[in-house]
Amino acid sequence: MKKILIIILFLSGLQIIVAQPKSSEMSSKPGAFSRMGFGARGMGMGNPMSAVTEGNLVSYYNPALSAFQEGNMFQTSYSFLSLDRSLNFINFTRKFEFFSSRDTSSDRKPKATAGVSLGIINAGVSKIDGRDNDGAKTGDLSTSENQFFIGLANRFSEKFAVGIAAKIYYYKLYEEINSSGFGFDLGLLYKFNDQWNFSLLVCDLNTQYEWNTSPIYDIEGSTSTDNFPVLTKVGVRYRNQEAGIIAAAEFENSNAETHILRAGVEYNIIEQLFLRGGVDNFNLKNNDYEMNPSLGFSYFYPLNSILVGIDYAFVLEPYSPFDRHIVGISVKF
Repeated sequence: MKKILIIILFLSGLQIIVAQPKSSEMSSKPGAFSRMGFGARGMGMGNPMSAVTEGNLVSYYNPALSAFQEGNMFQTSYSFLSLDRSLNFINFTRKFEFFSSRDTSSDRKPKATAGVSLGIINAGVSKIDGRDNDGAKTGDLSTSENQFFIGLANRFSEKFAVGIAAKIYYYKLYEEINSSGFGFDLGLLYKFNDQWNFSLLVCDLNTQYEWNTSPIYDIEGSTSTDNFPVLTKVGVRYRNQEAGIIAAAEFENSNAETHILRAGVEYNIIEQLFLRGGVDNFNLKNNDYEMNPSLGFSYFYPLNSILVGIDYAFVLEPYSPFDRHIVGISVKF
């Protein structure tokens, strides 16, 4: 009972510590949609997932994670956002084990372990009021921004894994104005022991949008390049298996001069039911930060050899008419 009370107080406290930001530096940079998190589990925990090796894993948080996935995992999430915005996720992660042909024992251990993670993030804004030079309404406009990624990981030992993820971006802004970009992430993960994991990764290397407005403005058009901020992240995970608790924290530094801290906890309160809480976007650089406290849960139900889960996350969003609600489905098989 005492343990449950501590978790409740912690999750309640996350909702109380809410700052009133002046601005968000990273939200004005290219690719902002891809830095909001991935799915209901990660967002409900505050997104400090780069060192978490339990549950449904996705290379979005660290390409080295897929080598630790148990079974095959499929997940998808849909977000309810204000201001006619959309944010959707889909991912599949699988681990591969390779055995030595010389080892024929029944309890043999894999010679090597690899993993693959494929996913899509789709974001956009609809019902944008389009008008001509005279102010007459011409119709509704919309934008669509997407990230397609594939992450590959290799587990060199029981303790150490390395991963790389390739990411393709496609942004349809207006009529014939669109852009694409390519980048990649590099990630490391080290399992110190059963309780502690540590991670290090660099995200969005060599990623940029190149724009050309000539299709609309002809000779008056111009070209420009928007570079994505390069992120460096250091993460830690603590696990108390007997208590059913996973706690994680992550520090993020970028070449946009931001220093972000995020942290969260997951509690397996009863069998197949998980409660979560966290805080994202705590900028240590100055007081002009945007903090996003969050809460969430997952419930899994076994269907023969398949485990089906329902995921939900609530994320507080400053300056928005209402907050984020993310719902998802996870399938382990």
